[in-house]
Amino acid sequence: MTPTAVVAMAYGSPDRPEDVPAYFADVRGGRPVSQERIDELVERYRRIGFSPLNEVTERQRAALERELGMPVYVGMKHWTPWIADAVEQALDGGAEKLVGLVLAPHYSRISVGGYRDRLERALAGRAALRFIESWHAHERFVEVIAGRVRGTDAHVVFSAHSLPERIIAEGDPYRDELLTTARLAAERAGIADERWSFAFQSESPTGEPWLGPDILDHLDALAAAGVGKVLVAPIGFVADHLEILWDIDVEARERAAALGIELDRIESMNDDPAFISALADIVRKELTA
Repeated sequence: MTPTAVVAMAYGSPDRPEDVPAYFADVRGGRPVSQERIDELVERYRRIGFSPLNEVTERQRAALERELGMPVYVGMKHWTPWIADAVEQALDGGAEKLVGLVLAPHYSRISVGGYRDRLERALAGRAALRFIESWHAHERFVEVIAGRVRGTDAHVVFSAHSLPERIIAEGDPYRDELLTTARLAAERAGIADERWSFAFQSESPTGEPWLGPDILDHLDALAAAGVGKVLVAPIGFVADHLEILWDIDVEARERAAALGIELDRIESMNDDPAFISALADIVRKELTA
């Protein structure tokens, strides 16, 4: 059997306040970043006690490695260990085939496509590559989400990171995949169509239209419709990090409180054994396809 390893990829997060400028510069791809934006980001990290994303991703890696019984390496898109570092570790460990798994279920050329580009450049043809582009409708992944919303008496708002609206005209499947995941999870959980909706979050101020509705605006609309209780299910994210702990737990909660809405959110998947088992099944199916 060909020696195989998995490269699990995540966004990455700065470890300390002093890391934020370099991290933000990498996210921005060299575009200028104002000191005001940096200070704002540092303050957000400070208020949430800094992001646990890197630690959680390492726990996911270790759990997936145990579940699969094969080496799993972590590579980050915007921080250390970089995707290129993970590739070198895998090759140094004797891997002749790599499985690329982005820890984001929904494909977009901007997001998942960027991970693939980095992985392929780092690998440079030195080993065979199987890349998992999307796992948004994987049955066991959907069941993990359904289990977190099943039985609630709240209106469920599924959410994910927004992207520039132009991707729709470009034929990008991102929004459609998100809506498919939400619909499948709601159906499996027995939630009627009128008791769930979808909103986007974490829009960046780039000066162009982004996918909406934004979750804060959506909360306004729900309040106007008489909804008094909301459960947010951020299905585009599989680990606690800034977009969960700030954008939902701080900003959305504050908006909801001002509107008189009781807001809660589902527990992040992190290293939940059921979620890790789903990831392992996704990898195994890719290797046997």
